[in-house]
Amino acid sequence: MTTVDTARTGRVNSTAILAIILISYFMILLDNSIIFTGLPSIAAEMGYSATGLSWVQDAYTLVFGGLLLLGARLGDIFGRRRIFVAGLAIFAAASLLVGVAPNGWWLIAARAFQGVGAAVVAPASLSLLTASFPPGRERTRAVAWYGAAAGIGASLGLVIGGALADWVSWRAGFFINVPIGIAMIVLAPRFIPETKPSTGRFDVAGAVYATLGMAALVFGIVNSAEAGWGSPTTFLTLTLGAVLLALLIRNESRAEQPIMPLRLFRSRERSGAYAARMLYLGAMIGFFYFTTQLLQGAMGFSAFQAGVAFFPMTVVNFAVALLIPRLTPRFGNAPLLAAGVALTLVGMTWLSFVHSGSTYLSGVALPMILIGAGQGLAFAPLTAAGISGVSADDAGAASGLVNTAHQLGSALGLGILVAISAGAGSAAESPKEALTEHVSTALTAGAGLLAGCLVIVLVFIVPQAGKRKQVDSHLKIVQS
Repeated sequence: MTTVDTARTGRVNSTAILAIILISYFMILLDNSIIFTGLPSIAAEMGYSATGLSWVQDAYTLVFGGLLLLGARLGDIFGRRRIFVAGLAIFAAASLLVGVAPNGWWLIAARAFQGVGAAVVAPASLSLLTASFPPGRERTRAVAWYGAAAGIGASLGLVIGGALADWVSWRAGFFINVPIGIAMIVLAPRFIPETKPSTGRFDVAGAVYATLGMAALVFGIVNSAEAGWGSPTTFLTLTLGAVLLALLIRNESRAEQPIMPLRLFRSRERSGAYAARMLYLGAMIGFFYFTTQLLQGAMGFSAFQAGVAFFPMTVVNFAVALLIPRLTPRFGNAPLLAAGVALTLVGMTWLSFVHSGSTYLSGVALPMILIGAGQGLAFAPLTAAGISGVSADDAGAASGLVNTAHQLGSALGLGILVAISAGAGSAAESPKEALTEHVSTALTAGAGLLAGCLVIVLVFIVPQAGKRKQVDSHLKIVQS
């Protein structure tokens, strides 16, 4: 651990560091999905139109995705623990503002403010993990738990959100973040070593291009879900985003200390991991979004029942994720990733055959088990591939790219799936059949995203991991 204060070591501290990072990251991910099962209650209370309601989620995604690279770079420059704590403070305060929101505009603004905190905490948590645990068994275990949090947070958020929306209020899910955030703010300086701040100049131009470019791109994607891909607003914002990101790449090739070092993309494995993560998350956010509608709108589940209906996936996801530290030394990250994506693809394809006569057990629960197993296998290796081989100095930037791919993939995937499924079910004889056809079409498109993800994994990640394994084996033979 060259960039941290190594005076604080030991098993107890390592466990505390991991716990603080995982709880904080889990809290961020929980809010990404906890809102879904509470949307009907929010719409009724705030009087939102369909467009207004979509911005309750989209405002969070827009700011989160737009500020991720900047959040990662701030940790490199000012110290990752310091920025991590600041991000937690912002997120906890914003959660309180969401919980007490008296009207619609306040709620959307507070959700955007939450996105600021999330954009700081998410990359800081992964970069702190990378800096705090040396390569080998310890980091493999830590990344496995981090990957498990990524998968479980999304599905568990639906359960918690549904239960609170039914029994207490949709606001309760956000009030919970306040004491958790405060506890992590108190514990982080006590247990997590500070990283050494970088010296040099801050890449102001890169920060502006990255933030505005990502924000414009996410806005265009989000807007397409409502206005369509042919909308002038969608076209202009996507074009603006593309231009700004092109300027970002040009700037990063010349900057002394770039916010997004282009050397990170020289690795086929890392580049493949970023692309695969976008496709995988695009499919998974669609899975949660549309399956929740299917359960409540077509199968008659309440918000709480819909959340509990995801339990088969959550339990299997958690059980499989716990096995990753044992499976990785035996099989390697890349084969586990390929198997995980393949299982998810089979489960999503099965689920896409749902129809108005389907039962929960055969039509939803059994496919969910495959999807949960796939997530449990895929997330940790996918995260490990995104930070594979990076130096301690680049840990923040690589972590930012992992989380940027996560958020942009979610926004892009949902926009694509909503657009593809927009006209599905229009000729159906009943609202139940119409909704089921709509969901089936979206999930079929989600399976297509997963198929593309599997191709990228097999072409870019598996071969590179195989070459690295051969090199490591050769080195061991030479050293012996």
